[in-house]
Amino acid sequence: MKYLSTRGDQPKLSFTQILLAGLAGDGGLYLPESYPQVTKETLDIWRTLSYHELAYEILKLYCDDIPYADLKSITKKTYTEQTYCHGRLGDVATDITPIHWLGSENNSQIGLLSLSNGPTLAFKDMAMQLLGNLFEYTLAREKQSLNILGATSGDTGSAAEYAMRNKNGIKVFMLSPKGKMSRFQCAQMYSLQDDNIFNLAVDGVFDDAQDIVKAVSNDAAFKEKYHIGTVNSINWARVVAQVVYYFAGYLRATHNSTEKISYCVPSGNFGNVCAGHIARMMGLPIDQLIVATNENDVLDEFFRTGMYRTRSSKETYHTTSPSMDISKASNFERFIYDLVGTDGSKVKDLFKQVQTKGEFGLSQDQAQDFVKQSKEKYGFVSGRSTHENRLETILDIYRKYQVVIDPHTADGVKVARDHLVPNQKMLVLETALPIKFGETIEQALGQPADRPDAFIGIEDLPQRVISVPTSAEAIKQFIIDHV
Repeated sequence: MKYLSTRGDQPKLSFTQILLAGLAGDGGLYLPESYPQVTKETLDIWRTLSYHELAYEILKLYCDDIPYADLKSITKKTYTEQTYCHGRLGDVATDITPIHWLGSENNSQIGLLSLSNGPTLAFKDMAMQLLGNLFEYTLAREKQSLNILGATSGDTGSAAEYAMRNKNGIKVFMLSPKGKMSRFQCAQMYSLQDDNIFNLAVDGVFDDAQDIVKAVSNDAAFKEKYHIGTVNSINWARVVAQVVYYFAGYLRATHNSTEKISYCVPSGNFGNVCAGHIARMMGLPIDQLIVATNENDVLDEFFRTGMYRTRSSKETYHTTSPSMDISKASNFERFIYDLVGTDGSKVKDLFKQVQTKGEFGLSQDQAQDFVKQSKEKYGFVSGRSTHENRLETILDIYRKYQVVIDPHTADGVKVARDHLVPNQKMLVLETALPIKFGETIEQALGQPADRPDAFIGIEDLPQRVISVPTSAEAIKQFIIDHV
């Protein structure tokens, strides 16, 4: 299996080569030359597998330069009941990603795919724990070190840091937007005291931090000299790890492999729902992939109009679902590559327009064709949720089903309800445990969210965070001073 850049100007590389590389040298994102196909017969065989066994079967389709015995050992080490033990929503306590069925609405069964049972109580743990173990294995094999530069709107940072803390040969430099995360999210990240973890707060929004990561990654000489890698969803290994839970959810939600279901995915950076797109391209019987945004509705606008129009920092809203406060979806390029017929030159032209103009400069016919193809060929539809929608949905789900959901999951449930298909199952990807956004839960319900015992008093722990200029050059110098 070889990987190519979405912009078409890079040599083809192996899985472990792109694992440590992050962005491609031409500024594009890596994708496999083709998506492996999974038959209905194979799906039926996979129904009896545990999560780590399923992860191994899917990952080995994409990763043939790690011996299969080692890969199996890595997945088994990663996906354990001891690591994924914090969730409250699951019907089966020992399942890594249990489904919590809410009930029947409009003749459709709606459920939550519980993804927040990991150490930082957010879905990012599902991929990040694997990424940490893959990094450590590969670095030891190649006798290399890695300096991870990442950006977070809240959950990616803590998931990455908990996955990489005390890992041999790894340092983490994590950028976050100052004052734009929940108190719990800040405490999770900033309370870590490990010597290989550096929390860096920048003035601005997540997109400013993400732009710095891309700028540093695009400096090929610096990237090579200081062994810069990424853990954001621009890293292919993170996306393919997320593909696994789409298969797991489908296999647990259905009785046979001819049945179709739909997924609704709260989305800001497009990485989570991109994994669903890949699963669908592999042959998983997904009907609709529903993108749920908050007030930062760049992706909803695209799937309604065909126009991709990014927003400036000043135009990006600070909302009560802050992990989705993103106006430049860095993973979106992978889908566009498929949408334009895997033509790297077209992708390069479109994203050059985004870089210079902030949007695709498409004709009306081209834009409408993008909408039509996204829906008819790839199953994408979308919707938008607001603060008022979140509060109403959190309260309604609690009253009807005695389940508390976090604000991002509430965005997903609200939009999913707008797209229910009679006699079809709908899974909403649960994003985080409610305690991570306790202020909003208390506003919606008039009572605090439940807190797992392991996280009692986390906000009172000493915190270690450094304020830095919103400048790629300043971040480069910080890295130089601390490697």
